[in-house]
Amino acid sequence: MKQAETIDEVILLLDQIIEKSKIDQSNLGLFAILYREVTVRVKEGILAGSFQNGERMEKLDVIFANRYLKAYYQYQAKEKPSECWAFAFEQAEKFWPIVLQHLLLGINAHINLDLGIASAEVSTVEDIEDLKHDFDHINFILSDLVGGVEKCLIKIWPTLTWILKFTGKVDNFFIDFSMETARNGAWKFANEFVAVPENEREACTKLRDQRITEVARLVSNPGYFVSAIFKFIRLFERGTVAQKIIDMQIMEEKNMECVVA
Repeated sequence: MKQAETIDEVILLLDQIIEKSKIDQSNLGLFAILYREVTVRVKEGILAGSFQNGERMEKLDVIFANRYLKAYYQYQAKEKPSECWAFAFEQAEKFWPIVLQHLLLGINAHINLDLGIASAEVSTVEDIEDLKHDFDHINFILSDLVGGVEKCLIKIWPTLTWILKFTGKVDNFFIDFSMETARNGAWKFANEFVAVPENEREACTKLRDQRITEVARLVSNPGYFVSAIFKFIRLFERGTVAQKIIDMQIMEEKNMECVVA
């Protein structure tokens, strides 16, 4: 099971996942691109002194990333990852989820489950409050990137402008719901989890995993009206999965500025 020891190794492993996803025509590469950009920005932030404790932040980033990497490689090996990651990975094999849903399913599992656990692992009950500033900064980076993706996916969704105009930006509900709720819920969970005795953490993790999987089901099936809109968008998404991955890579390289075809 591949695991990273440094942020640079995290980026390298994410690059491998992205390239494999292109070859396999797998939607798993979509979240990996977004997460790679988050990791790069965290690395840059550490070097620039944007975090209160750079050493702790690198440790947190690696522990955090390794939870995603472990789940990914377990799924590839046909082993059983956490329930919320298994659900996200299974949706990646289906036709109907749109790009935004794939991203939100990954964010849901990684922020709502993994970030709270990773935060607790680099903290104690006495000092976890010291992490709050850096915890919020990671979430700010992710929220900023998701907002950039929304603005840039016109190339993949040629019907998106029309949809946003006539639905009052339905997709904003999912971004706002995912980011704000995930951030607050993950911090609350981190504070609870850090106080859980070691012999009870597995049961606590399992219970949290089940709850987060229910959130994933909502993202996957948001009700008749929104689901119908998303299916309409999906029918007009351009290109192969590999091309969508390449388009998102271009967005990353252009710092999420829209690329004109």
